[in-house]
Amino acid sequence: MTAVFSRHFWITRGVARSMGLDLGKAVDTGALSVDRYEEMVTRCANCALVENCIEWLARPQNHASTPPPGCAISDSLVRLSRLQRRR
Repeated sequence: MTAVFSRHFWITRGVARSMGLDLGKAVDTGALSVDRYEEMVTRCANCALVENCIEWLARPQNHASTPPPGCAISDSLVRLSRLQRRR
Protein backbone atom coordinates (compact mmCIF):
# COMPACT_ATOMS: atom_id res chain seq x y z
CA MET A 1 0.00 0.00 0.00
CA THR A 2 1.48 3.33 -1.01
CA ALA A 3 1.76 6.16 1.49
CA VAL A 4 -0.79 8.24 -0.45
CA PHE A 5 -3.29 5.39 -0.59
CA SER A 6 -2.71 4.65 3.10
CA ARG A 7 -3.37 8.27 4.09
CA HIS A 8 -6.61 8.37 2.15
CA PHE A 9 -7.64 4.95 3.41
CA TRP A 10 -7.55 6.39 6.93
CA ILE A 11 -9.29 9.61 5.92
CA THR A 12 -12.07 7.59 4.25
CA ARG A 13 -12.45 5.40 7.34
CA GLY A 14 -12.39 8.43 9.63
CA VAL A 15 -15.14 10.28 7.78
CA ALA A 16 -17.22 7.09 7.66
CA ARG A 17 -16.68 6.44 11.37
CA SER A 18 -17.77 10.02 12.17
CA MET A 19 -21.01 9.17 10.41
CA GLY A 20 -21.41 6.01 12.45
CA LEU A 21 -20.35 3.72 9.61
CA ASP A 22 -18.01 0.75 9.89
CA LEU A 23 -16.65 0.16 6.39
CA GLY A 24 -15.04 -3.16 7.36
CA LYS A 25 -18.40 -4.41 8.58
CA ALA A 26 -20.04 -3.08 5.41
CA VAL A 27 -17.62 -5.20 3.37
CA ASP A 28 -18.24 -8.24 5.59
CA THR A 29 -22.01 -7.95 5.19
CA GLY A 30 -21.86 -7.36 1.45
CA ALA A 31 -23.18 -3.79 1.63
CA LEU A 32 -19.87 -2.58 0.19
CA SER A 33 -17.67 -4.49 -2.24
CA VAL A 34 -13.91 -4.43 -1.91
CA ASP A 35 -13.69 -2.89 -5.38
CA ARG A 36 -16.10 -0.11 -4.41
CA TYR A 37 -14.14 0.48 -1.19
CA GLU A 38 -10.91 0.83 -3.19
CA GLU A 39 -12.69 3.17 -5.59
CA MET A 40 -13.81 5.34 -2.66
CA VAL A 41 -10.24 5.60 -1.35
CA THR A 42 -8.96 6.44 -4.83
CA ARG A 43 -11.60 9.16 -5.24
CA CYS A 44 -10.57 10.54 -1.85
CA ALA A 45 -6.92 10.57 -2.97
CA ASN A 46 -7.86 12.56 -6.08
CA CYS A 47 -10.07 15.07 -4.28
CA ALA A 48 -8.99 18.71 -4.24
CA LEU A 49 -10.65 19.27 -0.84
CA VAL A 50 -8.71 16.76 1.26
CA GLU A 51 -7.48 19.41 3.67
CA ASN A 52 -11.12 20.37 4.37
CA CYS A 53 -11.84 16.76 5.37
CA ILE A 54 -8.79 16.65 7.61
CA GLU A 55 -9.89 19.86 9.35
CA TRP A 56 -13.44 18.49 9.62
CA LEU A 57 -12.13 15.29 11.19
CA ALA A 58 -10.08 17.31 13.69
CA ARG A 59 -13.17 19.04 15.08
CA PRO A 60 -14.83 17.40 18.05
CA GLN A 61 -18.08 15.76 16.98
CA ASN A 62 -20.04 12.85 18.29
CA HIS A 63 -21.90 11.84 15.18
CA ALA A 64 -22.29 13.52 11.81
CA SER A 65 -25.23 12.80 9.56
CA THR A 66 -23.34 13.82 6.42
CA PRO A 67 -19.71 13.94 5.30
CA PRO A 68 -17.87 17.26 5.06
CA PRO A 69 -19.06 19.69 2.36
CA GLY A 70 -17.58 18.84 -1.03
CA CYS A 71 -16.47 15.35 -0.01
CA ALA A 72 -15.65 13.31 -3.12
CA ILE A 73 -17.16 10.15 -1.63
CA SER A 74 -20.23 11.76 -0.14
CA ASP A 75 -22.63 9.84 -2.38
CA SER A 76 -21.19 6.47 -1.36
CA LEU A 77 -21.14 7.32 2.34
CA VAL A 78 -24.71 8.62 2.33
CA ARG A 79 -25.88 5.50 0.46
CA LEU A 80 -24.19 3.26 3.03
CA SER A 81 -25.69 5.29 5.85
CA ARG A 82 -29.17 4.82 4.40
CA LEU A 83 -28.59 1.08 4.02
CA GLN A 84 -27.40 0.84 7.61
CA ARG A 85 -30.49 2.65 8.91
CA ARG A 86 -32.77 0.20 7.08
CA ARG A 87 -31.23 -2.79 8.83
